[in-house]
Amino acid sequence: MLHGVNYASAAAGILDITGRNFVERIPFNQQIKNFQTTLDQLSNNLGAVELAQSLARCIFFVGMGSNDYLNNYLMPNYPTKNEYNGQQYADLLIQEYSQQLTRLYNLGARKFALAGLGLMGCIPSILAQSSTGRCSEDVNQLMLPFNANVKMMINQLTANLPGSHFTYVDVQNMFRDILTNYRSYGFSVINRGCCGIGRNSGQITCLPFQTPCANRKQYVFWDAFHPTEAVNIIMGRQAFSGDRNMVYPINIQQLAAL
Repeated sequence: MLHGVNYASAAAGILDITGRNFVERIPFNQQIKNFQTTLDQLSNNLGAVELAQSLARCIFFVGMGSNDYLNNYLMPNYPTKNEYNGQQYADLLIQEYSQQLTRLYNLGARKFALAGLGLMGCIPSILAQSSTGRCSEDVNQLMLPFNANVKMMINQLTANLPGSHFTYVDVQNMFRDILTNYRSYGFSVINRGCCGIGRNSGQITCLPFQTPCANRKQYVFWDAFHPTEAVNIIMGRQAFSGDRNMVYPINIQQLAAL
């Protein structure tokens, strides 16, 4: 545990209700509680002072929000879309998100890397719903208020939480660059998953024992929702040492050095 812990859970969201169609998931609020449980275990061995010093050096990577759209707002069996317009929903998410990150700060976190939302209108799951096979600009536009709110939230939290440092990973810009210049990155397939069923290999996501494509390094998307390892490596490198077009206000390498 001293070298890092992953608390992520598939389909989990900022809102507890997100992903309920999958039943088994751990919402961000519960992930924070699980982190607190970890701290209780570590404090018995390290002591409060050494634990606080160690936490201050750690980087907390948080990538929340996409499921709150894909597995909530855009799902027909959720009432959310009828209760909030795009801006109102983004405001609701950020209000909760800000409180959650503040809880992490109060537990000792000081360095945060927050991932924005990507071009979700271009993932195979959304492409499969289009009669033209093109990216949904409506879905891409829906993400903009959330990303804008995250940037404002970072500025506010930095000002209000002494000793905190926040980095925004601009996944939208990264993904736009990859989709626009995919051939220069070595990709040849940008509109369907390497593993999936139906149109764009995105109507049903990759199932257990299903045979994936043979040349996954040429695919931008692994399944109906997620990028391939090759894409994650590109975005990881850009987040680590990229310029302010991709990561703001400092990259993760600079964040680690603070």
